[in-house]
Amino acid sequence: MKRTLTAMAALALTAAATGAQAQDNCDPGKPGAELTGAEAETVYNCIAEELHAGYTQGAKRWIPAEHVTDYRDWTKASTIPAAPGFHGNRFLLTWVNDTGDEAYLEYAEDPDIPAGTVIAKESFAVTDAGNVRKGPLFLMEKVAAGTSPETDDWYYMLVAPNGAPQAVNVMTACSECHQGAYGFQGGLGYPVPEARVSN
Repeated sequence: MKRTLTAMAALALTAAATGAQAQDNCDPGKPGAELTGAEAETVYNCIAEELHAGYTQGAKRWIPAEHVTDYRDWTKASTIPAAPGFHGNRFLLTWVNDTGDEAYLEYAEDPDIPAGTVIAKESFAVTDAGNVRKGPLFLMEKVAAGTSPETDDWYYMLVAPNGAPQAVNVMTACSECHQGAYGFQGGLGYPVPEARVSN
C-alpha cells in the first residue's frame, strides 16, 4: 500500500498517545524520574506481554502490519528502558530490523542507514504518583533517497496502546524534533549510552 506523508491527518502527538493505564500491580509507587534502570526494567517486564498484545490488535491500515507483529523478532538495541526524555517523557525500548541493525548499532554521528531499515520503539510512562501508563509504539522507516526529502527520507508511524494506527503531522510531531535534535546523526535518537546494546 502506498504510504505518503499526505495520507496522515494533522493530529497532535499527545492526542495520539492515548496513555492507557497498565495493571495496578505493575505500578512502582514513585515517579518515573526517580526510577533506576533496574526498576524501570521491572515495570517493563510486568507490562511487556500486555503492551505487545495491545499494539497488535486490529487493522493497521497504512502501517505495514508486519512492522507491528514482527518487531520483537528484530535486533534489540536497548538493554533496559531508556530514561524519560523525548517522546512525551516516556521510557523507550528499541528494536531494529535486519536491514539496518548493523549500521544502527554503530551509534555513529554520521550514520549510513540503508533504505528499508525499520526502527520500533515501545514506550511507557510512570506518573508523578507512581502509576504506569502504556504508551504508543513509535516506528521509523528509512525509504529510498529522495522519496521524502522533507523528513530526510524517514517515514514516521505511530500505533496507540489499543492497536489503532494514529495519524500525526509527521513534520511537527516527529521530523522537526528528530532533525533538530539529531540531524547531525541522521535524525536518529539513539538509546542513552548506558542502555545501548553493543555491536
